[in-house]
Amino acid sequence: MSALKGFITIEGGDGAGKSTQIRMLGNYLEKKNIPHLLTREPGGSIGANEIRQILINGQLNKWDAISETLLFYAARRSHLVDTIWPALKEGKLVISDRFSDSTMAYQVYGRQTGSITKEQIEELYHLVAGDFKPDLTIILDIDPQIGLSRVQKRGEQDRFEASALSFHERLRQGFKEIAAAEPRRCIIINANQSEEAIHQSIVQLIEERFL
Repeated sequence: MSALKGFITIEGGDGAGKSTQIRMLGNYLEKKNIPHLLTREPGGSIGANEIRQILINGQLNKWDAISETLLFYAARRSHLVDTIWPALKEGKLVISDRFSDSTMAYQVYGRQTGSITKEQIEELYHLVAGDFKPDLTIILDIDPQIGLSRVQKRGEQDRFEASALSFHERLRQGFKEIAAAEPRRCIIINANQSEEAIHQSIVQLIEERFL
C-alpha cells in the first residue's frame, strides 16, 4: 500500500490501556503494509527521552506547574523536530501515546494550582508547534478507580500515577472538556470494554479517516 500521512494521538487517564491499544494498532498497520511510526510523550527523541526521566521520576511536587509545563514543552519541541515532522514528511502515519492534550489535562485540570492557565499553555503550544495539530485524537475514557487498580497491578507507579484519586477524577473531566471543545478532532472511546472491542473501534476510526 502507498504511504499514508497523518498524525494520530492516543490520550486518556492512567490505566486506560493506551500502550496496549497502540501496540495492537501497530500490528494492524504492519499487516496492512502501511508505513507508520509508534512514539510516545514525554519522549520520542534522544533529547525528549532525557527529559522524560526527569519528569516521571521523583516526588509529585518537585516543580511548580510552570516549571513542569516548560519541561514538557521542551521535550515536545524535540519530539516534533527530531521525530514527528520528519516521519510525516516521509509519508508515514505517526501514532503517539500522549501529546499536548495530556499537558493541558494534567496541568490545568488535574493539578489545579492556578499558577498556569489554559490560555498560557495554548500560547506555549503555538510557540513550539505553530498551527500543527493532530489529525485525530482518540481519548480512552475509563473510571479512574478502575484505571488506578490496573496501574497498581502493574507494580511501580510513576509520580503522576501515584497522585490522589481526586486528581485522576479531575483529569478525566479535563479530557472530556477538551473533547467537547474539538469534537471533530477528538473522539472518546469507552475504555471499560475488552481490549479487542476497543481495538476494533480504533481501527474503524482509522479506516474512516485515513484509508
